[in-house]
Amino acid sequence: MNLWDKLQLKIVSKELAKTLISAWKEAGENVVFTNGCFDILHRGHVTYLAKAASCGDRLIIGLNTDASVKRQGKGEERPINDETSRAIVLAGLESIDLIVLFDEDTPLDIINELRPNVLVKGADYDADEVDPSSKRYIVGSKEVKAEGGEVFTVELEEGFSTTRIVERLKKS
Repeated sequence: MNLWDKLQLKIVSKELAKTLISAWKEAGENVVFTNGCFDILHRGHVTYLAKAASCGDRLIIGLNTDASVKRQGKGEERPINDETSRAIVLAGLESIDLIVLFDEDTPLDIINELRPNVLVKGADYDADEVDPSSKRYIVGSKEVKAEGGEVFTVELEEGFSTTRIVERLKKS
């Protein structure tokens, strides 16, 4: 199988992801989940995803669809790259095992469906926050912990963000 075929096989439906995750769990592997837009892939994303992958054996990305990104209010120009392009770029990263697109405003439904062992977000969130109305609350943390899973935060690369890149481009 060539590399292009391998990349495409990482981008899967929720149904196929559930089947694969079940098999991995039965084999004793810890499945890690994180989510995001990953609009313009940069050093901060790559570092974050490598750290997230280090929290278990398999890393699953919940990738916001274009419509979901639009609803987040990140700006009229966002997403810059469409969901298929973003998924393909992410699939090229060795640290990622699967990518599943989701259209909801939060990843709660996909977390409940996939039932990962580990949930990871950046350190701008708080793994111990229990108030869902707090900006630091990690959506799905209560559900993952209730199933005996763990929730972690990982440090972010200071100074790297898609918003910052877009602002720099607008100024130039």
